[in-house]
Amino acid sequence: MIPPRLGAFIAIVFWGVSFVATKAVLREISPVTLIFLRFAGAAVVLNCIVRKMPPRDSWGALALMGFIGVFVHQMLQAYALTMTSASHAGWLIGLTPIWSAILAAILLRERMSAWKVSALVVGFAGALMVITRGDFSSAILALPSTRGDVMILISTFNWAIYSVIGHDTIRRLGPRTATAGMMTCGAAMLLPFFIARAGWRDVPHLTSLGWLSVAFLSFGCSAMGYLFWYGALEHVEVSRVAVLLYVEPLITVAASMALLHETLSGIVIVGGLLVMASVIAMQYAPVQKELTADS
Repeated sequence: MIPPRLGAFIAIVFWGVSFVATKAVLREISPVTLIFLRFAGAAVVLNCIVRKMPPRDSWGALALMGFIGVFVHQMLQAYALTMTSASHAGWLIGLTPIWSAILAAILLRERMSAWKVSALVVGFAGALMVITRGDFSSAILALPSTRGDVMILISTFNWAIYSVIGHDTIRRLGPRTATAGMMTCGAAMLLPFFIARAGWRDVPHLTSLGWLSVAFLSFGCSAMGYLFWYGALEHVEVSRVAVLLYVEPLITVAASMALLHETLSGIVIVGGLLVMASVIAMQYAPVQKELTADS
């Protein structure tokens, strides 16, 4: 039995390296083929582990989760990684908790303090530095790299939407059953695109390293990563587990430099650190107390 905190850390390592593995595999096969192989395999593994079908009335919600969390999210990230580096993707993924805070303020009417607003501005400034590489005058939508960065940025907002939409279903069905159902729906949505693009023709192009990367993404990141993460959340306070997310961009950058030999400019490093600093500031922002008639 893996200790909960260790399991959460393993999940973060998996997810941090996932951008590097994805970038490597995309040199050999198309994004659609990779995403389908990854999530079809993960769905099979999770369903074998869970061995429990979700109730009929939950499939609509699971289909929506599969569309947002697998189909849209992974399409954005996979195509983005054909145009940008894994290290830049890792830095920008750090913005996800900030989007979650914005959605909580809009949908749940949580108050945004001056502290949180300031952290939000710093986070977007850091993201803009990563996207433009510091060349604000001409690189806002330069091709091909910054278009990929913008797609990664959009995917962070998309994941925040998935987290909000899927919250009630995950709580009602349990994380394992909900995740297995969500991935099954997502893989089913990817199947027509895999067929239309004759994705099986890509498979012979996979090298041994390519197959190893696909297996890692499917079994490690999409199946075991989710099980380890949700398993930790069942035994450890959410805030104590969530703080590990701050390590993910560092893992991605280290892995991309070691395995893909990517390099980083000073401006991108500063921008990435600003993104991480803003997320940490949002997490530990002072709690505003509501004013009452007696105060």
